[in-house]
This record gives sequence, C-alpha cells and structure tokens, in this order.
Amino acid sequence: MTRATPPPPRATPPLPRAAPPQATHASPAPAVARSPLVFQPVKRKRCGACRRGPLGLLTLEGGQPRCLDCADLGHLVFLPRGDTALTRRAREESALSAVVVRFHRRRGRYERQGVLVEEQALARAEARCLADAEARARRRARDAARRAAQDAVFVAEFAARIRRLFPGCPEGRAAAIAAHAGARGSGRVGRSAAGRALSEGAVAAAVRAAVRHVDTPYDRLLMEGVPRREARSRVTGAVAAVLDGWQRPTPAPSTAPATLDSSTTLTALHETATTGTVRSM
Repeated sequence: MTRATPPPPRATPPLPRAAPPQATHASPAPAVARSPLVFQPVKRKRCGACRRGPLGLLTLEGGQPRCLDCADLGHLVFLPRGDTALTRRAREESALSAVVVRFHRRRGRYERQGVLVEEQALARAEARCLADAEARARRRARDAARRAAQDAVFVAEFAARIRRLFPGCPEGRAAAIAAHAGARGSGRVGRSAAGRALSEGAVAAAVRAAVRHVDTPYDRLLMEGVPRREARSRVTGAVAAVLDGWQRPTPAPSTAPATLDSSTTLTALHETATTGTVRSM
C-alpha cells in the first residue's frame, strides 16, 4: 500500500520589518512629574506609623494613612486654592510640592483644595505676584468686562429662545429665567453644553424648573418636609398647566375704536335735535 504524501505546508507570510529609527536632533521629551497627593480626610484618621491623630492632612503609603511628618512632607506649608497666579508660581519655585484634595460626598468626586509648597518658595512667589499685581489687576478687569458682555449676549439669546418655544411667556419672566439659568459658575442647566447650545430640551428644563418654584407650592412642600420626588409629583399638573398656557401666543391687544351704547347714541341725537348742541360722548 502506497502512503499518500501530505500536501506541502503553506508558506507563512513574512512579518513586516520595523522601520529603522529616523535620525533626529530633537532631545527626548522629559517625563512629566506628578505631584504627591495629600488628602483632607472626611472621617477621623490616625497615622498608621506613629499613631498620631486625628489627622487634618494625610497621604497614603501602601493603602495606609501616613501623617505629613512620616511621609517627609511636614516641612511644607498649605496654600489654599483661589489665587491661580500665586499657586502656579509657588509650585514653580518649590522643589517639592503636593496637591491637596478632599472628597465631595454629594458630587461623588475628589476636589482640589490647594497645594503644599516650601515656605521659602511661597515667599518668592508672593514677591513675584506683588511686582506685577497692578498689571494682573488690569488684565482681570478686562477679562471680567469681556465675560460680562458675553454673558449679556447669551442671556438675551436664551430669553429669545424661551419666547420662541413658549410664545405666551411674559417677556420679563423669560428674561428672569434666562438670567437665573445662565448665571456663570452656577452649574445650572443653562451653563451645560446643551444649554449653551440653546437646545430645546435644556431651555424647556430651565423654564419648567422656574415654573415649579415660582408658580406652584413646590417650595412650601419642601419646607413642610415632603420628599423632593413626592413634592415634584404633586405639582406636575400645575407645572404642565402653566407650560400649556405659555405655548399659546398671547393675544394682541384690541385696537378697534370704542363703540357707544345704542341708548346713549339715541339720547345724544335727541338732544341735538331739540337744543342744537352736541353733547360730548
């Protein structure tokens, strides 16, 4: 019996060769250094090494809390957030710095509270800020004026969008809703991406919220201890009624001339015929 010869193996395609590195004269990009992270604890914590506590500031090593002295950060001073120029320059002047954060329970995230920097570095940064304080104040004033002009345009556009979606909404009320929803830094729906785009959903949400607070007993229900969801459910019908009314255009005031009552007209004509005088009507 003759054995069948197996078919020849398929040729494996060659792997692509890596391109040779290009010669360049540019220096390699330096590694970005990350500052140590320091926490303002929400709960009472003690140092896992020296048992000191409760700690106002701590860092984590291997998942265990450490006080600043045990973490070799005790010589740094705390600079609260608020002055961007001072914070930036203090970190530039300081050989060692750390970012201080605190957990915000309602928002569910850590938020920056300030930085830890060397004391001498902070002094040098303050001197730099004092040297150009006047120029930075003028720049801040110009930026504030520019933002105020931008906000005025945005609020006017937001109010006009409200009037287009709800023609029956009074003009003054639309302006008040737009100013409240579009306040810079408020975090309200008017400052969201959809609100800045004047989307129908965002504008309607702002109007609905304003009606809920102003035109219904919603706030009173909250003050009486009614849960928020239940209070909203109770005023849903009242909110819908106001919005339905605003979606119909406000009738224009009548410009027809005033008509006289028929009896008044007949009496005036009779007096004219008998006395020859015309009574003003």
